[in-house]
Amino acid sequence: MSLTTVFRRASSRVVTLAFRSVRSPLAVRSGSERLILGSQQLSRASAIPFSTESAVTKTTADENLVSVLESEIDCAVKEEAPDQNLMEDVPQGFPFKIIDTPGERTVLLQRNFEDETIQVEVDSSAPYDDEEQAEGNDDEDEEHSVKIRIPMVVSVSKGDGVCLEFGVSAYPDAIVIDSLSIKHPQGSDSELAYQGPDFDDLDENLQKAFHRFLEIRGIKPSFTDFLADYVANKDSREYLQWLKDVKSFVDK
Repeated sequence: MSLTTVFRRASSRVVTLAFRSVRSPLAVRSGSERLILGSQQLSRASAIPFSTESAVTKTTADENLVSVLESEIDCAVKEEAPDQNLMEDVPQGFPFKIIDTPGERTVLLQRNFEDETIQVEVDSSAPYDDEEQAEGNDDEDEEHSVKIRIPMVVSVSKGDGVCLEFGVSAYPDAIVIDSLSIKHPQGSDSELAYQGPDFDDLDENLQKAFHRFLEIRGIKPSFTDFLADYVANKDSREYLQWLKDVKSFVDK
């Protein structure tokens, strides 16, 4: 008898006994005895230790999980095999050093620009395909309805530790600044510190000047396609390793 059946029968008894107790005072005693008996039966059922049958079920479930993981690993290797030659496709003039640490979901781009240190943080697990399909364009090819978008955090710092931090969306045809703030060395920030206005509220000429500021430091839309390929490649590698780590744990 399954636990579900026991619970259903116990619940049915409780409802029946409650109804009978309203109809007849004589039923209270017998109902209580039955309720106690039902509780004892339920407690016994709940206290039944897992048998060897349960252990076999666990083993079977684990073996099934490992089998599915192996299948998924095979698919990941065949369909999403990392491009080992991707670094050979770095676009001409790309000024950043790529720091790609296995096991971390972010890719760091770093460079020195005169007296400044520039760091770009790209999250490989963040969605970078922004589906924006205009109304009335249902007949267009799906490829044209998907627009690559890479969210990044660009930090420009100098020797004193103070930096400008830009929240940026990189498209193949444009760099969009989503936010801008000034960051002080760790420990000196205040939650009440003024962070500046929304970037869109700035004067148009000031917005253009900030875009030019980033452009001459290497933040250009011409690098977006390469970065999109790179972070997709990293995400595939990290996913494949994650599958292997999970399989290794379950398979112990």
